[in-house]
Amino acid sequence: MSVPRRSPWRRGAAGGLVAVLVAGLTAITGSGAAAAEVLLSQGKPATASSTEAPGAYLAGEAVDGNTGTRWSSTFADPQWLQVDLGSSQTISRVELNWETAAAKAYQIQVSDNASSWTTVYSTTTSAGGNQSLAVTGAGRYVRMYGTQRTTTYGYSLWEFKVFGESGGPTIPGGGSLGANVVVFDPSMSSATIQARADEIFRQQESAQFGTGRYVLAFKPGTYNNLNIQVGFYTSVVGLGQNPQDVRINGDITVDAGWFQGNATQNFWRSTENLSVYPVNGANRWAVSQAAPFRRMDVHGDLNLAPNGYGWASGGYIADSRISGAEGQYSQQQWFTRNSQIASNTNAVWNQMFVGVQGAPSGAGYPNPPYTTIAATPVIREKPYLYQTGGDYAVFVPGMRTNSTGVSWANGNTPGAGIPIGQFYVAKPGDTAARINQALAQGLNLIFQPGIYQIDQTINVTRANTVVLGLGYATIIPVNGVTPMQVADVDGVKIAGILFDAGTTNSANLLVMGPNGSSANHSANPSTVQDVFFRIGGYIAGKATNSLLVNSNNVIVDHIWAWRADHGNPGTYGWDVATGDSGLIVNGQDVIGYGLFVEHYQKYEVIWNGNGGRTYFLQNEMPYDPPTQAAWRTGANGYAAYKVADSVSTHEAWGMGSYCYFNVNPSIHADRGFEVPVKSGVKLHNLLTVSLGGNGVIDHVVNTTGGPAQGTATVPSYVVDFP
Repeated sequence: MSVPRRSPWRRGAAGGLVAVLVAGLTAITGSGAAAAEVLLSQGKPATASSTEAPGAYLAGEAVDGNTGTRWSSTFADPQWLQVDLGSSQTISRVELNWETAAAKAYQIQVSDNASSWTTVYSTTTSAGGNQSLAVTGAGRYVRMYGTQRTTTYGYSLWEFKVFGESGGPTIPGGGSLGANVVVFDPSMSSATIQARADEIFRQQESAQFGTGRYVLAFKPGTYNNLNIQVGFYTSVVGLGQNPQDVRINGDITVDAGWFQGNATQNFWRSTENLSVYPVNGANRWAVSQAAPFRRMDVHGDLNLAPNGYGWASGGYIADSRISGAEGQYSQQQWFTRNSQIASNTNAVWNQMFVGVQGAPSGAGYPNPPYTTIAATPVIREKPYLYQTGGDYAVFVPGMRTNSTGVSWANGNTPGAGIPIGQFYVAKPGDTAARINQALAQGLNLIFQPGIYQIDQTINVTRANTVVLGLGYATIIPVNGVTPMQVADVDGVKIAGILFDAGTTNSANLLVMGPNGSSANHSANPSTVQDVFFRIGGYIAGKATNSLLVNSNNVIVDHIWAWRADHGNPGTYGWDVATGDSGLIVNGQDVIGYGLFVEHYQKYEVIWNGNGGRTYFLQNEMPYDPPTQAAWRTGANGYAAYKVADSVSTHEAWGMGSYCYFNVNPSIHADRGFEVPVKSGVKLHNLLTVSLGGNGVIDHVVNTTGGPAQGTATVPSYVVDFP
């Protein structure tokens, strides 16, 4: 068949405001539990009198929650380490985890101004080790003031922890997941379920920039004669521990009738953790970006194209089993990871398989344009909501290395459940201060479906914290704050959130680890999964960068960072919705699976850390540079993917960059990819495309590869570089 290319535009009528229905909806509830004592210091700003070496053993490494990093002073007396709690707090306990170089004589002191100090504990006979000190006092600043050492070396602390009251009442965990989590039970009639699902779909079908957010959740059991159509900002999930626990005899459908058969704007929707038995043998999931298909068991074919095989620009599958064919058809690109398929049908420009049983061989690239990696080097699947023992919990899958196929092939996915009582369930209208208080108490975090205006940074400082958004929960920063930052700690999981830039510029929308992060997290990396970023479209957003990764070993598993090329009137344009980059990686040994980054105004992905690996990139350059000089002076534009000249080791596979300069079709980009020419920097299976000949990408990588140009929309490929 002749496969049409992607539509070179994605303009569409913006959805109006969607009324949020409250009556008749079922809410999930759970019992509450609260921590008795609050860790106040972790991840907070820390300073010290000195450090043992320039740029090493920094003060912040004693409050990062990582016992593999430490602060160490010069070899002299006296020395001090202090932490700023941000506001005056009542202090009840201090923990010190000393390295061999400890203090024999020291004081614990508190202050409200960091100049006048009150001593709340003092000793001259300390032997070091692990110490837990009961204290009574209050202050914004807490410090260890050492006057005599146990060795000839300095003072050295693995961890300095301050505990106390949170400055307000204890926030309970658990509670309702909100009226827009709509729960279905097998005892309900098919007609009742279908009617409610249809009602939500009518609201959400074309509400591309609307305010509705929904989860359709199916309790374990069998459901018959259903066709659940999935619109914008709608997630369809099973509440079993494994996909087979919820059986849908019917379909879970995404098509493109609302957009005249063009699926290139079928964004922001998902399905997860269900088994589907399609009525006619094939389930249709015709989506583009930000529409994950996870933990699904399809008994038949999966058709990824809209009815009529119109344009489509997807997409992402993980941890799923398809007993029939994965039908790509008109999908210009697709990424499939850790899945099992019987076969694959068709390819357009950039189809990639990582750890997929039944994947095509990948031989002969680019004809056909398959990139196949036999095993996934390291991954932890996304946390998900499920039902257990009559209540609800979040299951956190375990780490897998060199893995293939689904995580649930041999029974339950390995991992552990966290009761909902150990989560703070945030609801629209909650303040960042309240969310931070809950996190400081040791609670994990769930966001109900909805939109959140955040006026201060949400600080995730505790190792292994889970932050899970439901139904495309959307966080909008106010007054230019960075809406969320994660400390340099092990095993944080951020999943299922849409960050939507506010009208005042933010430096970043999500930060993984502070600047200078140095801890090794290889045994328990943090993950960013199904996290999406938007600049413009809904409002005239501004953010210099979307995702900043400073921590080492982070796994970025499916993001879409998007600067809008269309949307509500007045919300997009070269000087209206502004953003330099979608992803900046400073950490070492960071892995990206399924990166979608589009339309930013400078380098869209910047990789500064060594040891990075990217498995699949889909990129479109900005549509709207008004002139060559407006985009960049001294060179023709910016590459989509920039590996810094200082990097010595980096590898990437399955990378595509496209141009469609619709404001000024005479625009050129010098190259799609820009990397240092070093033996440790390797790129495989690259392509560039000019959509309809609107502009030119002169080279694929550096000065290698012919130009992408002309109305035939034929890719320019490079198989290996260098």
